[in-house]
Amino acid sequence: MSVSDYVIVGAGSAGCALAYRLTEAGHSVTLIEYGGSDIGPFIQMPAALSYPMNMPRYDWGFSTEPEPHLGGRRLATPRGKVIGGSSSINGMVFVRGHRKDFDHWAASGATGWGYEDVLPYFKRMETWHGGTSEWRGTDGPLHVTRGPRDNPLFDAFIEAGQQAGWPYTADYNGEDQEGFGPMEATIWQGRRWSAANAYLRPAQKTGRVTLIRALARRVTFHDGRATGVEITRNGQIETIPAAREVILSASSINTPKLLMLSGIGPAGHLREHGIEVLADRPGVGANLQDHLEVYMQYKSLQPVTLYSHYNLFGKGMVGAEWMVLKSGLGTSNQFESCGFIRSSDQVDYPDIQYHFLPLAVRYDGKSAVEGHGFQVHVGPMRSKSRGRISLNSADPDQPPRISFDYMSHADDWTEFRACIRLTRRIFDQPAFRPYRGDEIQPGASVQSDAEIDAFIRDHAESAFHPCGTARMGAADDPGAVVDPDLSVIGVQGLRVADSSIFPRITNGNLNAPSIMTGEKAADHILGRIGSLPDETRHDPAPEHAAR
Repeated sequence: MSVSDYVIVGAGSAGCALAYRLTEAGHSVTLIEYGGSDIGPFIQMPAALSYPMNMPRYDWGFSTEPEPHLGGRRLATPRGKVIGGSSSINGMVFVRGHRKDFDHWAASGATGWGYEDVLPYFKRMETWHGGTSEWRGTDGPLHVTRGPRDNPLFDAFIEAGQQAGWPYTADYNGEDQEGFGPMEATIWQGRRWSAANAYLRPAQKTGRVTLIRALARRVTFHDGRATGVEITRNGQIETIPAAREVILSASSINTPKLLMLSGIGPAGHLREHGIEVLADRPGVGANLQDHLEVYMQYKSLQPVTLYSHYNLFGKGMVGAEWMVLKSGLGTSNQFESCGFIRSSDQVDYPDIQYHFLPLAVRYDGKSAVEGHGFQVHVGPMRSKSRGRISLNSADPDQPPRISFDYMSHADDWTEFRACIRLTRRIFDQPAFRPYRGDEIQPGASVQSDAEIDAFIRDHAESAFHPCGTARMGAADDPGAVVDPDLSVIGVQGLRVADSSIFPRITNGNLNAPSIMTGEKAADHILGRIGSLPDETRHDPAPEHAAR
């Protein structure tokens, strides 16, 4: 067997981008992915987004331990088990994050990952179809588009946000995130434009990528240097060697699991499971973060919502039009307008995000409200709660233990109450008078702090943005797992490139910063950091006053 220069575990958002850039530079890559093909309408049709994340064929099927602050509920933690990883099962929403997210990373020890450092990679990765802007990319592999906003409720939501006192933002991924405006998506020519479509397929055309379908068991080492990856393939254990380096891009759930199975992690925990300690890194699995959200739902006074299509015949017609023409409602994820606001004047940049949807339904598609309705997904962006990924067993076939410890910090409750009350203010605006009927959820009777807290406890759901479990920081930071070059501290020849490395969760959905991580990781590996054309400095936009 020929030995590839690099072995990457995980054909997801970062792994595909990384494979593309390494092969573009002339290197050979072996990409290990446990999941199978992403071909088929459930993944490729944007409107079908609720299906793949509930299909064992495409999803790892993880769930949390009972969450003590959410009434002991176990929350689903979907992760893509398919070519393209979670970019093949996500909601396709494209949010870079706020400038201050990345400046915070840099200030916390991730030198070289401030906003000015990551902006060139955000630009390099995208072809933006929203016009021309010095902030946006024009010829990258990832197509970023906006929905048509044909449904009148999309513009009503944007207008109501302005009537409630917040600004309009023409491009929340550009100069100024704060405000209400059109939402962007990784959708192109009516199809989900996943990392597999954008990066992996072009990389495979070079002939320098070997894609292996197998379960990664652990990283192999010789004298403290990573030499390859032990896998299970067709029931047999074998080792895939790496001539240069091994890179873990297996998700913020599976990457820390693999590190621990390989002997890198909290020494006491590894010994409990009989794993020989190669590097005592207590930060492996720690610092687990996510976004929680609730769905605030209203009855619609007019039959303009998607409810007309939310039946067997309607879905069939939408699917048929998409299959034949790649047009119609099937081409949209239906998240076409959004908002980013601050919960109070004391907050210096947005800490609440809105996804508006012209249908009252669960995100997993399992239940729709009877009759016409609409909803907004809302939640705080920077929870102070932290959880942990740990091992249930030294058996690679066993899932890890996932404990987010959601809502364990008192500030989370204050911020979430603000989400509920500010949302009501938005829907009370004149723009919604022709449309808004009764509040379905939480319901008009839920008013006091205690009543709102009970609603959150019973109804908050994950937005499926786990990250932070192999935190990037200074090499001498005992809690850091990787240094700013993404090299795992304490060993040689091993890096991590996925959302595990985020020191703190970013403002918004995580697919864009995960792909950026893969893009930037390639330049670290290739020794090209600082070689992108000098960007003009981008001064931050003046922050709007919260109203």
